[in-house]
Amino acid sequence: MSDSSTKPDRFTGEEGVAVGKFEFRCSFLRQPVEILVDRWGIPHIRAQNLRDLFFAQGFNAARDRLWQIDLWRKRGLGLLARDFGPGYLAQDEASRLFLYRGDMDAEWASYADNTYEISTWFVAGINAFVELTRSRPELLPPEFAVMKTEPAIWSPDDVVRIRSHSLSRNALSEILRSHVLSQAGPKTDGLRSRIEPAVPPEMAARERAASVPVPPLAALQTVALASAPVTFSKERLAATLAEADRWRGTAISAEPSGDSPEGSNNWAVSGERSETGRPLLASDPHRDYGLPSIRYITHLTAPGLDAIGAGEAAVPGISIGHNDVIAFAVTIFGADQEDVYIYETSPDDPSLYRYRDGWEKFDIVSENFAVRGLPDQVRELRFTRHGPVVFFDGTARMAVAVRTVWGEPGSAPYLASLSSMFARDLDTFKAAMRRWGTPSVNQVYADTAGNIAWLPVGLMPRRPNWSGLTPVRGDGAFEWDGFLRQEDMPMLLNPAEGFVATANEMNLPAGWREEHPHIGFEWLEPSRAARIREVLQSAGKHSVESFCSLQTDTLSIPARRLQAILCSLQGEGPAATALELLCGWDCRMDPDSGAALLFDIWWTSHMKPAVLARLAGPVLKQLLSPGDNESILLHLETASPFLGGRTARDALVLETLAVAYGDCLSRFGEVSGWRWGRVHHAYFQHALSTGEPERGWDVGPFEAAGSGSTVRLASYRPEDCRVTHGASVRLVLDVGAWDNSVCINTPGQSGDPRSPHYRDMAGEWAAGGYVPLLFSHARVEEACQARIVLLPDGGIE
Repeated sequence: MSDSSTKPDRFTGEEGVAVGKFEFRCSFLRQPVEILVDRWGIPHIRAQNLRDLFFAQGFNAARDRLWQIDLWRKRGLGLLARDFGPGYLAQDEASRLFLYRGDMDAEWASYADNTYEISTWFVAGINAFVELTRSRPELLPPEFAVMKTEPAIWSPDDVVRIRSHSLSRNALSEILRSHVLSQAGPKTDGLRSRIEPAVPPEMAARERAASVPVPPLAALQTVALASAPVTFSKERLAATLAEADRWRGTAISAEPSGDSPEGSNNWAVSGERSETGRPLLASDPHRDYGLPSIRYITHLTAPGLDAIGAGEAAVPGISIGHNDVIAFAVTIFGADQEDVYIYETSPDDPSLYRYRDGWEKFDIVSENFAVRGLPDQVRELRFTRHGPVVFFDGTARMAVAVRTVWGEPGSAPYLASLSSMFARDLDTFKAAMRRWGTPSVNQVYADTAGNIAWLPVGLMPRRPNWSGLTPVRGDGAFEWDGFLRQEDMPMLLNPAEGFVATANEMNLPAGWREEHPHIGFEWLEPSRAARIREVLQSAGKHSVESFCSLQTDTLSIPARRLQAILCSLQGEGPAATALELLCGWDCRMDPDSGAALLFDIWWTSHMKPAVLARLAGPVLKQLLSPGDNESILLHLETASPFLGGRTARDALVLETLAVAYGDCLSRFGEVSGWRWGRVHHAYFQHALSTGEPERGWDVGPFEAAGSGSTVRLASYRPEDCRVTHGASVRLVLDVGAWDNSVCINTPGQSGDPRSPHYRDMAGEWAAGGYVPLLFSHARVEEACQARIVLLPDGGIE
């Protein structure tokens, strides 16, 4: 590739936005391509054929997010130690355990017919930009110079073999549950993770009879590390080979608060429920906050496709957004896509494990790991017929493996979007969903014909004789029996109430479990879903503006439920003062609210821990923490006998409330100075800024509204109340009048700290604001601030 630009690659106009025109020549291209970058950093890519379009998408992803996608690839393929040293060797081992290792022909055949070609074109674009940086090193993001590394060249297989950037469940929970059940009963474990619907009694009895050894908590470390983000610290970067295993447990060392750490919201209303007479659709997927955002908004236009929305920068296409006739959005659907298996190994040969009436040999793969500053290291990875071995102890004759749908063909996360974003109506959209593997999601759909729909999709195993909630023997007694078909799943089309909505709650129809195979038993708390439904059911018509208000809604349903208990009590001293403050509160977690501060300190730091200690004792409390909000709420609302009845409950509430009030006084001074935003804050920290904040790569702090139970989800880490999880992007779509749609990314579109679009949405995001999501050619041209032209190497034909 060569470039014919005579201007610096980055320069700013008076308002600090990128301006100008840049031309690059690419031998891969057949025809010219334009990338129009609007004033908010959203690229609008226009090509004359699909090959050039997806090449340009890859080129642009590298232009804006090269450090991020290069790190994504190296993490996913287990190549971190090559660049960063022995402190990353354990993470590389974990990542390689969960790589797709099946038949690649079957893998590519699982997606749209042209998925291999699209992926090839996409990585060709990435590689073209990488090659360009070899002659134009100033185009490299500054992280490469700081770390003294270089971006790698991609293969199309890299796009699909990496699975571990997807959300999946429930291997970690199975291991934790087995530890709780070894010391207490299912009701105690329900304080950690509520089971819904109830497991059929006969199935529960069968699982108790088939008891297995409790897997060591060390197995958690490998499972968690396989999908953990890459962290940097002076200690980790300086680690020796002897210290490599020290970093194995870092992925589970820091937990968020008691609020739900993951989730998403989506909903749509029919034209009858909107001010315009057209459907409206809203989407705000939640993930860990970082720099840059995990999502990237792109507009893709070529003959046969005109689509705009969000996806992950390292994956071609978009998974959330719209084309010219349909809109689509996802939230996580709580299907159980993983199982933990415990194996007995042979007393005579530790390379064998028991299966049915005999012994099978572990598949042992010797993997070579390049390590910076050291000779290559060889590690043996073990696999059973079910999946990767995450714990092995030959002396104890035990192995632990995980079976996950990641090992099945067609499970590359979000890649089925390469079918769905081309869909023209609900039928073609549903056909595309047959190819959706991971993650399991609630798809919410709307189209210009006026339809709205909900359909859950993904690979969902059939378990004929167990629930999937606890580890089971790997000897053949518990095997998957294929996967549920789309025809086996529920669906809503144009419901009478005029809307569809999901927020990771248990949303299987009533009676579903009795008539159909079970799908999953672990879901997120229903608070967000309840609030969304409450607002959507209210009288009046909805609009883009009202949808924006709902996405940033801060009313806490748990606070309202607990307020009903609090206001029935009479306290003395500090408890009475606290009751007066909370009973006059509107239950909104707004930054300027003193009552919100008191409520959250009481609920997360005092009330919930007290309930766990009362019901489970100090030993189990650590395994149950931070606790399941809904389970604890139900114990309190019903004055559960496990709490000692109503009198004991009331005493515990007043006691913890008084302590929380004193806690706030000692930490924050007089009540007049209490503000939720004083402690609950957003700060987007660049991974490389740990210990080096003077680089100026961090963004924030900002006062943060909401909590882990509000529609405006903002879960935080307990040590400093920094928000760690929330909406990675927000979209509100006016179906058919697409230029009325709005969006926000967090904290900006670009991953390059030098770019004006690195942080330019952060202030709007913190204030609950939005920017236009422009679609029409004319509106895009009006907002264009930079024009990148990619030309065939031979010039324009």
